Amino acid sequence: MSNSQSQQEMHSTKLYLHDLEEARAVFGLYDENLKAIEQALPIRITARDNELQLSGPKETVLKAEALLHQLFALLRQGIPISQRDVTYGLRLIAAGQEPNLSEIYADVIISTSRGKQIRPKTRGQRAYVQALKEYDIVFSIGPAGTGKTYLAMAVAVAALRNREVSRLILTRPAVEAGERLGFLPGDLQEKVDPYLRPLYDALFDILGQDTFQKYMERGIIEVAPLAYMRGRTLDDAYIILDEAQNSTPEQMMMFLTRLGFGSRAVVTGDLTQIDLPKSRASGLAEACEVLRDVKGIGFVYLTDQDVVRHPLVQRIVKAYETHLQKQGL
Repeated sequence: MSNSQSQQEMHSTKLYLHDLEEARAVFGLYDENLKAIEQALPIRITARDNELQLSGPKETVLKAEALLHQLFALLRQGIPISQRDVTYGLRLIAAGQEPNLSEIYADVIISTSRGKQIRPKTRGQRAYVQALKEYDIVFSIGPAGTGKTYLAMAVAVAALRNREVSRLILTRPAVEAGERLGFLPGDLQEKVDPYLRPLYDALFDILGQDTFQKYMERGIIEVAPLAYMRGRTLDDAYIILDEAQNSTPEQMMMFLTRLGFGSRAVVTGDLTQIDLPKSRASGLAEACEVLRDVKGIGFVYLTDQDVVRHPLVQRIVKAYETHLQKQGL
C-alpha cells in the first residue's frame, strides 16, 4: 500500500462540548471513558479542555464520533452517563449496530424515592419493558445482571402508583440448592426471609424503606414463598414470580392459574441456574415449551449483551454459556 493510499484512509475530526462540566462527564474519571473507546476501536483521542480530536482510520473515527454524539445527547437530556453506558455503546458497535443510546434510554419507568430515574439500559431491556406494557403475562428468561426482576418491580410499582392495580405480590420458590425450610432455624418468617431478601432489597431501592414498610403493613405489598399462592385467586394485582427456574411444573401451573381479573403477571428466571434436584423438571423450562404459542403471553429472552452490572459479569456469563454449549447442555 502506498503512503498516499494510507493517508486517504486516515481521518481526523474535532468535537466540541458545551462546557468543562460536560467534558468531565464524557471523559470519565481519569479519562476512563476515552481510554475505553481508544482501546476498543482503536483510534487516538486527544482532549484539550472541552475539545476532542479523533484521529485514525476513517471508518473507526466515524463510529467513535457517533458514540460520542450519543453520550452528548444523553447528558443534554439530563441523563447521567457512566462507564457502563460507554461499554454498552461499544458492544453495539462491535455487533455492527448503531449505538443509539438516547433512543434506548428514552422511556422513564419510574423515579425512586431518592429521585433516581429507572429506565431501560439495553435494547433487550427496552423490548422487555415494552412487553410488560403489552401482555398480561410475560416470561423473562436470561442470565444474572440483566435486570429481569428489578425492571419488573419498577413497572409494577409504577402500575401501583397509577392505580392500574391495587396491590403488588412478589413470590419465589423457597428451594435453593436442595435446602429445605424445615431444617432452617427460626419461625416461619425467619425461615423464608433469606429467600426473599433480594426482593426486599429491590423494593427498598425503588420505594424507600418507610414507604415499603407502610405498604407491607397495609397489605398493598405482599412478599411470600410460592407455596403460599396455592388456593388463591388474585384480582387487581401485579404478581411477580422470581427465580422461576426453581419451580416445579406443578407449581408453575398453580401460579399461572392464580391470575384473576385486572391482574398481570411476570415470571423471571435463568435456565442455567436450576437448583432443583436432577430428578425434578423445571417448571419454567416446561412453560417455555407449552405456552410459547399461547396468545396474550409474551416471552423475552435476555442475553449477556443485556448485563448491566460490572463489565466482568458479562464476560463471566459468556464464559459459562460457552462452557455449557461445549458440554451440550
